Amino acid sequence: MSGGANQLFYRLAPFIQEFIYRKRWETLRPAQVEALKICMDTPHHMLIAAGTASGKTEAAFFPALTELHERPSASVGILYIGPLKALINDQFERIKELLRDGNIPAWHWHGDVSQTEKTKLMQKPSGVLQITPESLEGLLMNRPNAIPALFHDLRYIIIDEVHAFMGADRGIQVLSLITRIERMASCTPRRVGLSATLSDYEAAKAWLGAGSKQPVDAVSVPGGRKLRLRVEHFSFPDARDEEQAEHLQNARKAYYNFVYDSTHLKKALVFTNSRSDAELTTLELRRVAAHRHQPDVFYVHHGSISAMLREEAEAALKDKPGPAVAAATVTLELGIDLGELERVVQLGAPYSASSFVQRLGRSGRRGDAPSEMLFVCPEEEDEDAMLPARMPWMLLRAIAVIELYVRDRWVEPLDIRQMPIGLLYHQTMSILKSRGEATPAELASDVLSLPSFRRISPETYKVFLNYLLQTDHIQWTEQQTLIIGLTGEKIVNNFRFYAVFKDDEEHAVYNGTEEIGSITTVPPPGYCFSLAGKLWKVTEVDTKHKAVYVKAALGKVDTLWLGAGGDIHTLVLRKMREVLADSTIYPYLSPQAVNRLERARRLARESGLLRSAVIPAGGDSLFILPWVGSKQFRTLERLLKNNLSPRLSLRSIVPMEPYYFVVAGKADSQALLEQILFECGSCTDPSMLLGPDEAPYLGKYDEFVAPELVRQAFAVDGLDVEGLRAGLELHK
Repeated sequence: MSGGANQLFYRLAPFIQEFIYRKRWETLRPAQVEALKICMDTPHHMLIAAGTASGKTEAAFFPALTELHERPSASVGILYIGPLKALINDQFERIKELLRDGNIPAWHWHGDVSQTEKTKLMQKPSGVLQITPESLEGLLMNRPNAIPALFHDLRYIIIDEVHAFMGADRGIQVLSLITRIERMASCTPRRVGLSATLSDYEAAKAWLGAGSKQPVDAVSVPGGRKLRLRVEHFSFPDARDEEQAEHLQNARKAYYNFVYDSTHLKKALVFTNSRSDAELTTLELRRVAAHRHQPDVFYVHHGSISAMLREEAEAALKDKPGPAVAAATVTLELGIDLGELERVVQLGAPYSASSFVQRLGRSGRRGDAPSEMLFVCPEEEDEDAMLPARMPWMLLRAIAVIELYVRDRWVEPLDIRQMPIGLLYHQTMSILKSRGEATPAELASDVLSLPSFRRISPETYKVFLNYLLQTDHIQWTEQQTLIIGLTGEKIVNNFRFYAVFKDDEEHAVYNGTEEIGSITTVPPPGYCFSLAGKLWKVTEVDTKHKAVYVKAALGKVDTLWLGAGGDIHTLVLRKMREVLADSTIYPYLSPQAVNRLERARRLARESGLLRSAVIPAGGDSLFILPWVGSKQFRTLERLLKNNLSPRLSLRSIVPMEPYYFVVAGKADSQALLEQILFECGSCTDPSMLLGPDEAPYLGKYDEFVAPELVRQAFAVDGLDVEGLRAGLELHK
């Protein structure tokens, strides 16, 4: 080890030194050296931003555990907050190995952990506690009297995968929970954030330190890992007649055979953008294996699969010899170390550069192995379709995301909610449940001093509380204090209240006594669906207990979960336009992908597709191609429907989010573009774009809030008039 690293090594607890010897590490990694310096020489909070497999977890835990070894804590000493149960389970095993000789207990707490284990922790709070935000919410709500004993000597709060929280409702929840713990337990822990996916360190530092007086230091280790990328493209013809239907069948067969040939002899992850796609892919790959009389090495991993089957997939990738292939969604995107993965495949294009970086980081985690990703983009192609529908949007998005990250190291910046009124409801009800009762002044003081609600005025909060009183979510006592009302009790006393993300109500699926997973769309008895990559026939539906009983089946039916794709940032759309306008041939494109891109470029040139944001579509129809992100696209949709449609006699406005609109009416292309830009320039209040009685929801709990506040919140956080105007000005 170098001199500085050597000195730091000998300041670590002996059991950590022994762990490093056991692992045969020759030196501490750069992130670990920097983190040790900050933790051992300053009281500052710390953001560790380093690539995957760079030793971030150890960089956070080495100094924290050394402190607990030297000065044992009288309560839980380290609180680790992770976004997923699977990630916590994975880190729990890693921490247990690190603590083998350390005499510091490690605990984990989430829905799959036994009550016995939780009771042991409550009886003797100590060591390291690893928990999800939802379980932490439940603790603070339901066991408020235990919080001082649990956390009064808390030294560190480690937040893993901070980028998964920042800018999201769960991030607001996490910051609120941290502040509430500090108050309830009278502790001032150091905060440590971990991420492999950050571009704006200052925004991330501001988020991590929100509500704290202590500064945040950043440990930034640039990733120098080699990348190996490949983009394949498959065109699926439109099946209008028997001949075309046969072509489509052959194209789909070629597509799944290609995915099969690319994975079945390897340890591989196949990422999809939805649970339904993960299911269908696993089903099809198993069919190919059966047809070829080859072993079934395929698994599926997503949030609606039972814990046992998810763990089986993780174990197959991590521990079992021989090939194993898992089709997965975001559940395997974050942090879990799956060891020596040989290939990562992305079906379609990710919606964000952030997601691309996370998925890319699942491979090349050992030694000098490159990070490798194979994109496989299947797209329907109909030569007779309208002009924008003939563009290979998925291929363009894949190239744009790659170029933005690989060339510019760009990932999406933090987007902070200005008026998170759904979260205001959630934290108000959670704090009131925890307190039992409170005066309006006490409640306002507790809630409005939380970091994310400091922009909410006392006047606004008064309107907010009055509406909750009217709707019986809260009620007065004779002593003029507030308690949770009958309507509120139904919401707050349901376990689903702990989560701030939208979760559709699901029915558990059982094959005999074995739980397979859960579904949101329940077929009637006798009908089939797919789950866990297999086909099932419904034998019974128990509506009361929300259970579906099944037996194995043959046939071909998809399982449908509710939910759409992700939002896309304006810079991704802008880069897609550049790719289409450019003549560069990217070295990672396959011959088919190059051919498809060249055809799209030729069509764009010949049709004038890139000439203006509004172009004629034949007859009295127009295409609008704004090349802006999802938020700005939705702003334009409201501007067209609520402001311009009556004035310009537009008889139909069809959005094909987030790429283009088809508009029919009497306006010509130039006049329509001018009117759109005029409206953007003259719109002083975004709520002018909403219908008179319109109050759209942005989050899970918005429905319980006064409509006038929901309307204000949507205008502030759901629309972006300035971003739309700036985007359109570029492509006039």
